[in-house]
Amino acid sequence: MESNEITPFRIEIPQAALDDLNERLSRTRWPDELPGVGWGYGAPVGYLRELAEYWRTTYDWRRHEARLNEFPQFMTTIDGQDVHFLHVRSPEPDAMPLIITHGWPGSVVEFMEIIGPLTDPRAHGGDPADAFHVVAPSIPGFGFSGPTREAGWDMARVARAWAELMRRLGYARYGAQGGDTGSVVSPLLARIAPEQVVGVHVNGNLGFPSGDPAEMARMSEAEMARLGGMQRQMEEGAGYAIIQSTRPQTVGVGLSDSPAGQLAWIAEKFKEWTDPAAELPEDAVGRDQLLTNVSVYWLTGTATSSARLYKESRAAWGQPMGRSEVPSGVAVFPGDFGIRTVSERENNVVHWSEFERGGHFAAMEVPDVLVGDVRALFRRVRGGTV
Repeated sequence: MESNEITPFRIEIPQAALDDLNERLSRTRWPDELPGVGWGYGAPVGYLRELAEYWRTTYDWRRHEARLNEFPQFMTTIDGQDVHFLHVRSPEPDAMPLIITHGWPGSVVEFMEIIGPLTDPRAHGGDPADAFHVVAPSIPGFGFSGPTREAGWDMARVARAWAELMRRLGYARYGAQGGDTGSVVSPLLARIAPEQVVGVHVNGNLGFPSGDPAEMARMSEAEMARLGGMQRQMEEGAGYAIIQSTRPQTVGVGLSDSPAGQLAWIAEKFKEWTDPAAELPEDAVGRDQLLTNVSVYWLTGTATSSARLYKESRAAWGQPMGRSEVPSGVAVFPGDFGIRTVSERENNVVHWSEFERGGHFAAMEVPDVLVGDVRALFRRVRGGTV
C-alpha cells in the first residue's frame, strides 16, 4: 500500500560522480564537421568544445547545488513513482498555492529566478497581495524524480500525480502554471481537478491547430506567421521529438554514456528555442544556469527516462482535450507559437499577452516578464473578475 509520507530532501551528488564527469569530458571523442555550416547541421563542434571545457574546468557544481538546496525540497511516492519537488511557502498568510511545471529539456533549475518574486513579492518590490505558495515538482523520469520504473507515465498521468501531490500538501484550491511540457500538463490538471484549479497560466500555447479553414480564417497576420513557424518547426526542428517518441532507449545509450553528447542534445535546443535575437544560448540564458540544467540530467542519469515521456505521450499529440472553463492565460514569447484562436477552442482564455523579448525558456530568460504576467492573470482570478 502506498504511503502518503513526504520526506525532506537535499541534493548531495557524490564527489566520485563529479570526478567521473570531468574525466569523461577530458576524453571526449569529437566528431568531424563541414566548414562554414554554423548551426545548420546541429551544434557546432567548436562551440561545444569551448562549452565542454568550461563545464570541466570552470563551472562549479557545488556552488549551484548549494543554491538549489536553499529551496526547501521534498520527496514523496505517488502512483508507485518517486516525486521530487520544491515547496516554498510565502511569508504572506493569504498567498495562493501555485504548482509550476517545467518541460524538456528543462528542470526545476528553470525556476530559480522566479520563485523568490512569486513567493515574496514584498521583498522584490511587488505587491504582497500577489504572493504565491510555490510547488515546483520534477516530472517523473526527470532529474531527482527519475528514472521512471514502468511504462505509462504520459502527461495525463503526470497531471493526476500533481492533483494528488497538491491534495497531500493540503491545498484545496490552487493555480497551475507551466511552459513546454508544463503548458500541456497544467491545462490537463485543470480538467482532472476543475474544482481545485482556480486558474491556468502557460507560456507558449494552449492546444494545437485543428486544420479547420474557419479557425485559420480567424487568425491574425501575426498568428498566421506563427502557424508558418510551427510548420517549419515540424519539418526542420522536430527530429529530436521523433527520435524520443519512437526510440528513446536507443538515443539514451549515447546520452547516458557521453556528457558531451548530453550537452550537445540540450544546448542545441537552447540555441533554437531561446530569444531569436540571441546569437548563442548563453546570450539568452546564463552559461552557468544552462550547465546546471544539463548537469541535473547528467548527474541523475535521466536522459533516457525523460525522453520516454515523448514515447508515452505520443498517442495524445494534437488530440482534443475537451472544453475547460477554468480561467486561463497565455504569455507568448518570441519564437513560440501562441495562437489565440487555437487556444480559445477548448479553453476559457481570459488573459493574453505577447512580448517582444524572451523565448521558450521564459523563466530563465526574462523572469521579471514572466512573473509579471503570472501575477496579472491571477490578480483577476483573486479579484473574481473572471
